[in-house]
Amino acid sequence: MTEHYYTKSPRSESDRRRFEAVLRGRRLTFETDAGVFSRSGVDFGSRLLIETAEIPDGARVLDVGCGYGPIGLAIAASLPNARVTMVDINERAVELARANAGLNGIRNVTVLESDLLEAVRGQTFDAVLTNPPIRAGKAVVHRIFAEAREVLAPGGALWVVIRKQQGAPSATAKLEELFGPDHVRTAARDKGYHVLRAGRQINC
Repeated sequence: MTEHYYTKSPRSESDRRRFEAVLRGRRLTFETDAGVFSRSGVDFGSRLLIETAEIPDGARVLDVGCGYGPIGLAIAASLPNARVTMVDINERAVELARANAGLNGIRNVTVLESDLLEAVRGQTFDAVLTNPPIRAGKAVVHRIFAEAREVLAPGGALWVVIRKQQGAPSATAKLEELFGPDHVRTAARDKGYHVLRAGRQINC
């Protein structure tokens, strides 16, 4: 069976690469490696999520499945008063995300090894962002949604990017079940990708 990036300890031989990307108007440098998602460059879905998410400076932000760090680091670099926590099950991805934070001089981040949201239970966040690990299966993706709702502060929002053919309709249905149909909307659509926003009501 082919190894994929939703793996605690990738066995693929290390092959580090470095590239630059402009995200939220800032040029960032990333090191990537074999065994992590989209190692050759920031994928279109992540870019769409990064540019679409509406997050106030000063927010507490969680990036779930951070990989080598493009989503969380782009948010942190553009919002210097935000506090960004980044989590991933993949040990190699966590190491890279920490290194990339240092490489770009980004200090308002914390990177944790975590099976989904296990490492942040008991904390609350104003925004949760995820480009979920589709290849891990629908059960894992839907668990991310449910656990994200539990850590969202009242008035907070979950931002998800997902391709239509990889389950955007079922993701929308699950989010509506968890958050209520009046609190889920499609914030952006481009090239088959949907960015979904699910908001937690103030009185929840």
